Amino acid sequence: MDKKDQQIIRELQQNGRLTNNELADRVNLSPSPCLRRVRNLERAGIITGYGAIVDQAAYGLPVTVFVRIRLEHHNKEAVRVFEEHVNRIDEILDCYLMTGGNDYLLRVIIRNLEAYEVFIREKIHQIPAISSIDTSFAYGTVKQNRAFAPVI
Repeated sequence: MDKKDQQIIRELQQNGRLTNNELADRVNLSPSPCLRRVRNLERAGIITGYGAIVDQAAYGLPVTVFVRIRLEHHNKEAVRVFEEHVNRIDEILDCYLMTGGNDYLLRVIIRNLEAYEVFIREKIHQIPAISSIDTSFAYGTVKQNRAFAPVI
């Protein structure tokens, strides 16, 4: 992957609906080589898909919650079971495996505090081997960027 591929990725991250001609103009290529590069990036698994960016508040899920999870046991089975459960829960947008005092960091979006209580009681508490749950509510967003930093 060269700098031109990185430019293509950046442009598509900012607007995935660009036509190939628009993209080619923005990255200073003719349309044919631009399309070939995009297809190569898709085949290589670097571009994994395209999607709509949705305003979560307008959608009806205005509350962002960060949930830190610690497991009781760190054996393969406990980890496998936890991760399988997490992958089936729609409210969890991201799950990161962490170093430090907690094992996982979840980013959850939810309608309100009452819905969060139901989420914890009916979904998270049902997962075996959780030792602790620590929650922080985001009350504002300073920066949210879906496109990678400048071209490397």
